[in-house]
Amino acid sequence: MKFTYACKKVSLNDSIKAYAEKKISKLAKYLRDDDAPVSVTFSVQKNHLCTVEITIHDGGTILRAQTQAPDGDMRGAVDAAVRYIERQILKNKTRLSKRLRGDSFPPPSAPDDFDVAEEKEFQIIRTKRFSVKPMSPEEAILQMNLLNHDFFVFRDSENESLSIVYQRKDGGYGLIVADDAT
Repeated sequence: MKFTYACKKVSLNDSIKAYAEKKISKLAKYLRDDDAPVSVTFSVQKNHLCTVEITIHDGGTILRAQTQAPDGDMRGAVDAAVRYIERQILKNKTRLSKRLRGDSFPPPSAPDDFDVAEEKEFQIIRTKRFSVKPMSPEEAILQMNLLNHDFFVFRDSENESLSIVYQRKDGGYGLIVADDAT
């Protein structure tokens, strides 16, 4: 695994980074690529809430977790993020076994470390259809807020691309722009 670190509003010593590498390296048994790039971001907010964000790119699969821990407990946040990624892998092991290292999953009779029931299939409960109108991102945010939704799909009036605005957990807004795949 190739690790990249970023620190926002906090400076960390090498022991925290070594701890993160040790814990995240335990996930290597699930990955196809032994040199998978791993991005780890550490940050601290005003109320001393530590945030750790881990992103692993393994071929076409992206594994991501963002966790928080109070009172400067970076090690606790790293532990929680690694547990979250491992739970997600085990929860979706049937679907992921084709994309990840299939021989790393224990046989079904072996007990798991987590009490995670595997999802058998994704069940679509409801389908909505609507027209996607051209508008600016600012208009889309206004419309999203008026509807009291967490996201809003629209067509950008400047470049005609399909876009999504969404409410971020930190209170800001995000914009996703779809590129035409050719």
